[in-house]
Amino acid sequence: MNPQFHPPQIIPFLFTIWFFASPAKADTNTIVLDETGVKNLRIETVMVEETNFEETFFSLGHIEAVPENIAAVSSRISGRVVGLEVSPGDFVEKDQEVASIESRQPGDPPPVILLKSPISGLVTHREIRLGDPINPDTHLMEITDVGEMYAVAKVPEHLAGKIAPGTLAHIRVIAVPDKVFEGKMVRFGTSADEESGTIDAIFLLPNPERRLRMEMRAEFSIVLSSRPSVMSIPRAALQGEAADRFVYLKHFDLPNAFVKTPVIIGEMNDRYAEVVSGLFPADDVVTRGAYSLSFAGASSISLKDALDAAHGHEHADDGSELNGNEKEDEHDHAEDGAHEHTTSPLWKYSTILLAVLLVASFFTKWMTPQADEKVSS
Repeated sequence: MNPQFHPPQIIPFLFTIWFFASPAKADTNTIVLDETGVKNLRIETVMVEETNFEETFFSLGHIEAVPENIAAVSSRISGRVVGLEVSPGDFVEKDQEVASIESRQPGDPPPVILLKSPISGLVTHREIRLGDPINPDTHLMEITDVGEMYAVAKVPEHLAGKIAPGTLAHIRVIAVPDKVFEGKMVRFGTSADEESGTIDAIFLLPNPERRLRMEMRAEFSIVLSSRPSVMSIPRAALQGEAADRFVYLKHFDLPNAFVKTPVIIGEMNDRYAEVVSGLFPADDVVTRGAYSLSFAGASSISLKDALDAAHGHEHADDGSELNGNEKEDEHDHAEDGAHEHTTSPLWKYSTILLAVLLVASFFTKWMTPQADEKVSS
C-alpha cells in the first residue's frame, strides 16, 4: 500500500515551522519613556545591596512627653497678672520673660515682678489671663522640653517576652509622614491592659527638629532579630501578586528605559523584602513610580526606536541586533515598499517545503486511482 499525503496531515507541522520562523515579537517587558514621562511618573531608583535584614513585628501607639522634661512657671509672691508674653504653642528659651505680675505690696506704682521660663521648650499649657489674681501656689503655665520624647507602643503580651530594654524600633508618626524615627526601648509600663491583652513598651526617641507633639499617633516596627549580608529591596519596589512578584530594573544601556524582571522573595518586614533570586547587587530597581510603570507601555517609545537612536543603527522589533542578510532584506523592502517586516531565511525554506509536500500529495492521490484501475482490469 502506497503512503498517501493529505494537506490536513501536514498542517500541524507547517504551523510549528511558521511559529518558530516568523519574526520575533517586540519585547513587551521593556518600557521606554521620554524625559517628560519620567518626570510625570516621578521615577526614583535605588541600588540593590546586601544589608542587615531585620525581623520585626507591627504595633500601634502614641507620643508622650518625658515627665522629667516638663517644668512649671509660678510666682513667689501674690499679685495680679498685668502682662503675658507667650501663648500655648510658642517655643521659648531658658530665662526668657513669659509674664509680668503686679505685687500686692504697697507702692505707687506697685512693684512688678517679671516671670522667666526655667527651661527651653514648648509652652504646652497656660492657666492664667490678664488681670487674674495669683498666689504662690498657683500653677501659671507649663513648658515642655520636646527635644526628646517617649513613644509608647501597645505590645501584645505574647510578644512582650521577646523584647527587652535596649530593643530598637522604627517609628512612623502619622503627622510626620516624611520621616522614620529610631527609638530605643527604656522600660515596660507598670501593668498590662486586661481588656486588650497588651502592655506598654516605652521607647525614647530624639526629636531635634521639634516636630513631634504629645498624643500624636504612631506606628511601630519593633526589631526582634537581625541577619547580616542579606540582599534586599525596598517594599515600594515590589510589584505583582504573591505568586507572581516582579520589579522594574533601570536598563543598563538605554536612558529612561525599564525592564520588568521576575523575582523570588523571602522574608519581608515593614520596609524591605529579602530577594532570594532574580537580582544582583548594584542593580537599580524602581521604587517611586514602579506601580505606574505597569500602565505606561501604551504611551511609551518602542524598544526598537530607542535602541536605533542610542546605537546609531537599526535593530529588530524585539531589540535584537540584525545580521547582514536581515539588514539587506530590510533595506530592499524599504525601497520597493512591498513588505512591512523582514523575511526570515527559515520562512523561505518552509514555504518551499510546503510546496513540495503539496505537489507530492497531489501526485500520490492522482496515481492511486490509476493503479487501482489496472489491478481491476
